[in-house]
Amino acid sequence: MPTCFAAVETENASKYLMQLCKHFAHKVDVDYDSARARVEFPPGRCMMTAEGSTLSFYCRSGEDRGIAVMQHILSDHLTRFAWREDITFDWREQFPEPVPDAVRLGFDAA
Repeated sequence: MPTCFAAVETENASKYLMQLCKHFAHKVDVDYDSARARVEFPPGRCMMTAEGSTLSFYCRSGEDRGIAVMQHILSDHLTRFAWREDITFDWREQFPEPVPDAVRLGFDAA
């Protein structure tokens, strides 16, 4: 199953996680708190974590096109929300090890 991962450095990691989730909740199923989130995009699931100054995105889809769609949605929205910052994404195809328990359990619940 195709996956992707990105970690973004920002002093507002938790704030942006919650802002993204509140925004996405208008259209898709979202479950979140200040440190972790699960977003059910049409092409797949995205798990997010906010730890210190790092906002991480873990995405899984049934097809490569779904990964590209989620990357675009997440990059576009966070860049607009964090317009005062120089946000950069370095998308990777694999999740780094170890995968946080909240992320692993979020995907296991699929």
